[in-house]
Amino acid sequence: MRVYSGIQPTGRKHLGNYLGAIRHYVTGQEEARAAGDEAIFCVVDLHATTVAYDPAELRDRTYDTVAILLAAGLDPAASILYRQGDVPEVPELTWLLTAVTAHGDLNRMHQFKEKSAQQRELVSAGLFLYPVLMAADVLAFRADRVPVGDDQRQHIELMRDIALRFNARFGGDGEPREILRVPEGVYPTVAARIMDLQAPERKMSTSSGSIEGTLYLLDDAKTTEKKLKRAVTDSENPPRIVRGPEKAGVSNLIDILAATTDRTPDEVEASLADARGYGDLKVAAADAVNATLAPLRERYAELRGDEAAIEEALAVGAEKARAIAQPVLAEVREAMGVGPRG
Repeated sequence: MRVYSGIQPTGRKHLGNYLGAIRHYVTGQEEARAAGDEAIFCVVDLHATTVAYDPAELRDRTYDTVAILLAAGLDPAASILYRQGDVPEVPELTWLLTAVTAHGDLNRMHQFKEKSAQQRELVSAGLFLYPVLMAADVLAFRADRVPVGDDQRQHIELMRDIALRFNARFGGDGEPREILRVPEGVYPTVAARIMDLQAPERKMSTSSGSIEGTLYLLDDAKTTEKKLKRAVTDSENPPRIVRGPEKAGVSNLIDILAATTDRTPDEVEASLADARGYGDLKVAAADAVNATLAPLRERYAELRGDEAAIEEALAVGAEKARAIAQPVLAEVREAMGVGPRG
């Protein structure tokens, strides 16, 4: 049971990234180890080049992201952690997979529509092909499970379609053999989408959110508390700490508190039935978020300054990753008739 996850190195990582993905990486690492396999984690620097970016900042953010993953509990000795640009088999597989990827499918991707609308000078072909690169990331390693945020469901479904189409076309006559494994997406059941504290109708985001509405992982405790105390709720009087479509801000705070205390939203609501108002909910959420992130923040401060050690860990991870991807790519090339006969 092989687990695969990729994470963008762009932007400052926030609570939504942590609750929706990063903490599940650690769980996946332990599940894979218990099953006698390895979990694979990638910092996807090639994906980051599909929109306008600063090269020096990309490298710094990559180091930031790796340090955060290590601080959260990823263990390079127990899993594979690598940088996407260090494994050339993946971009080659991306090109080969375009042979079984429909233009119409890519044109329907919600993320492409959203991101292309934000580009002022150039909408790159790389942005359009982003989902194929994401598919290659996973399919190159024959991963079984892919933990992702709820907003990545469409990409996972396309990834599965690409694998099925490839096997059907190149897997031989009769019952096609599984050259590419068809992975399953794994989605968080609680806090699948953490919303902006100031605009709770939209997802918390580094690129499109507000600074006051975004809880960055590396914010200090006082800043975290300040942002949560200023979070938008509603004007209902008397205040009701319950979830509902008309109570987006309150629902978001309940979800945050539930996810950071390993409870269900119903349990959080019940625990605050006698609360004096929304202030009690905000204080409880701030205390829970700070308690959850304190170990990560402390460990990050220890790790980030040693970039040589980070590079060494990434080099080891890339070697392990290539050892898995190379035979998969060789089988794909052979099936497609590309290059010399195997």
